Amino acid sequence: MSWIQNNLNPFLEYSSVQSALIVIAAVIVAKIADIIFTRLFRQIVSKTKSSLDDKIIDLLHRPIFYSIIFIGLSFAVKRAGLPDYLDFAFVGIFKTITIVIWLVIFIKMFVVTMEWTSGRTSSKVLQQKTLPLFNNLGKILIVVVGAYFIFLSWNININGWLASAGVLGVVLGLAAKDTVANFFAGIFLMADSPFKEGDYILLDTGERGYVKNMGIRSTRIMTRDDIEITIPNSVIASSKIVNESGGPEEIERVRITLQVSYGSDIDNVKDILIKIASENSNVMDQPEPRVRFREFADSGLKLQLLFWIYKPETRGRTVDSVNTEIYKQFAQSGISIPYPTMNVILPERG
Repeated sequence: MSWIQNNLNPFLEYSSVQSALIVIAAVIVAKIADIIFTRLFRQIVSKTKSSLDDKIIDLLHRPIFYSIIFIGLSFAVKRAGLPDYLDFAFVGIFKTITIVIWLVIFIKMFVVTMEWTSGRTSSKVLQQKTLPLFNNLGKILIVVVGAYFIFLSWNININGWLASAGVLGVVLGLAAKDTVANFFAGIFLMADSPFKEGDYILLDTGERGYVKNMGIRSTRIMTRDDIEITIPNSVIASSKIVNESGGPEEIERVRITLQVSYGSDIDNVKDILIKIASENSNVMDQPEPRVRFREFADSGLKLQLLFWIYKPETRGRTVDSVNTEIYKQFAQSGISIPYPTMNVILPERG
């Protein structure tokens, strides 16, 4: 035993041998840690119903293995007694590689987690359409944090750069304030959901049509003239929105107000109006059309015909068809529609 120690100790005094032993020990420790981590945590997550933790375990065990190896390599380089500049370079490289490995893993974990969450949450903000946006924002944040640690691993002071980046961010924010406003307005619209794609909406700015596409920056509306209008989300967010497709169904009630002269047979007028509405193909049978006697007006009896249509976009042609038929049948039945008249009296010349 003493002979082995006497012959082995001088050999172990060589720094290169010590470095090699550190590397070998790091590989062994990394392999043991990988086996323990994989078996232990796989056994734990196998008891859960979620598949997310299984995916995270699959992603984590490799970077842990390589991290231990690179830590061992860093200690081996320091033990090797290399010149300071080589020691600094090798250690910096090992740290950078380790950070990059963890960057890639964190990005994959973030994407997997977001996809898993979006399929199971009832949040109106995090949905399949907005998933790429949040994925990109998360990736940018992870890369920025990773870059910060890479600079630290090379002893680079980036405080001045951060200050400059802050000033530059303020300048760009002011220059692109409209774009930023549209971006946040798009997120708020998706969160509030005043309408969805396919809905028929009317804005107080006058635009009316189907929502063709809801984007982060703008919303596209297809009008009845088959003209596509692109509206910035900041404009929509500050507008009064009438969703004609809202409610439990897409049906819409239409009101047509008219007057008939005093002395008209009001029961006959009601029957004619209900018959006209019932025979129109765009008018629903249920709820049934109805007529309401609203007011004794100055020049006649004010009535209101109420009926329901299947689709909001048929409102215009349905009102046109019903109004045309009312005029024709009132004329045939001798029902007069009062209108203002003016008598001009000229003075007699003496």
